[in-house]
Amino acid sequence: MTLFIMFIFIVLLCLAVPIGLSVGITSLLPSLLTDSFTAGGVFITRSMLGGVNQTTLLAIPLFVLSGIIMARGGISKKLFDVFSYFIGKRTAGIPCATVLTCLFFGAISGSAPATVAAVGSMTIPVMLEMGYDKKFTVALVAVAGGLGVIIPPSIPFILYAQAAGASVSDLFKAGVIPGILIALILMGYSVFYCKRHGEDKESINRVVDSLHERSFGKVFLESIWALLTPVIILGSIYSGITSPTEAAAIAVAYSLIISLFVYRTLKLSELWTVFAEAAKTYAPILFILAASVAFSRVLTLMQVPQAVSEWISNDFSNKVLILVVINVIMLFVGMIMDTTPAIMILTPILLPVATAFGVDPVHFGIIMVVNLAIGFVTPPIGVNLFVASSLSDVPVMSLARKAAPMIVLFLIALLLLTYVPWFSLCLL
Repeated sequence: MTLFIMFIFIVLLCLAVPIGLSVGITSLLPSLLTDSFTAGGVFITRSMLGGVNQTTLLAIPLFVLSGIIMARGGISKKLFDVFSYFIGKRTAGIPCATVLTCLFFGAISGSAPATVAAVGSMTIPVMLEMGYDKKFTVALVAVAGGLGVIIPPSIPFILYAQAAGASVSDLFKAGVIPGILIALILMGYSVFYCKRHGEDKESINRVVDSLHERSFGKVFLESIWALLTPVIILGSIYSGITSPTEAAAIAVAYSLIISLFVYRTLKLSELWTVFAEAAKTYAPILFILAASVAFSRVLTLMQVPQAVSEWISNDFSNKVLILVVINVIMLFVGMIMDTTPAIMILTPILLPVATAFGVDPVHFGIIMVVNLAIGFVTPPIGVNLFVASSLSDVPVMSLARKAAPMIVLFLIALLLLTYVPWFSLCLL
């Protein structure tokens, strides 16, 4: 019955049935097929409601809202300006400034697509004006946007903590070094690419010189409030002053104050549109999350985690091989499934297998999220690719081909993070 249910689930996805509805229908199938199965409609409903009735999950809509406010408030432009001021004239300085902007904005929004939309809408036209290849520019933003779910605060980390019973604060700490590592790798690739293909130094100098004409003091003072945002959010969490949920509320208040009264890039009359956009963004996530919780409980009742664990343990006795198998499974799922259901469904299945072989739950959370971050830039789902494509009119498959070398580097970073737990656990 398990194989039949998973087959139906895959068929629903192939038919483009919304992911939340597909998960919900699949959750009900066992009770419809077998009268003796205890998880009927009432159980599914209670599981859905109970699964989202968690204080920790309040951080998700709050981080979504703060990210939208800061995107509308032009925070990404302030970040890009200060990085361009310092490194713009160096080889690949502007692409590296773009990666750093994605890194910092990811530490504000917690979302990969939001990072691509906010940073890409501003940096892509600027880089094209400087003569950079359009496909390279858009692909770089799409891949670097994946840092939004690795660098804390990260919405997938919150979801994983909910599914695994892990500490959100520990996951946030564990994501710092991996996020910086991947950012450095992407910056290194940018330098290699620009040395090989060249840059239009005249156009670059013209734009960077205009920043220098404004003086360091003015550029820095304009950017300081944006640079302080991740410091305030993460500092309050790491110091123990606030919980992640409380820090998310602070992020919303801070972003409103900065955008409305400091930068004055957002008007009071625009707040309704901002709140509506945040609600539209979070509502599908909420439904998918609720359905995924119910589905994961149904899978547990069907003893799917035990069956998968037994299969992997019987066929693979070596920890190295088991981690390879787990990574392959997560990479495949990340290509065809959204992050929220992937985390909620895979965590109870794969985490027991990993922990049985001595993998720390926090380390496993990093492995899972990095895998899914790669899924953001790999077809057929590739949400980042679709967002970047909509910003630039470059076809998704063309972006995927141009992003292929960066994805390979992402995979190398994944292997490093998988087999060297120090990167994930050194700050705990």
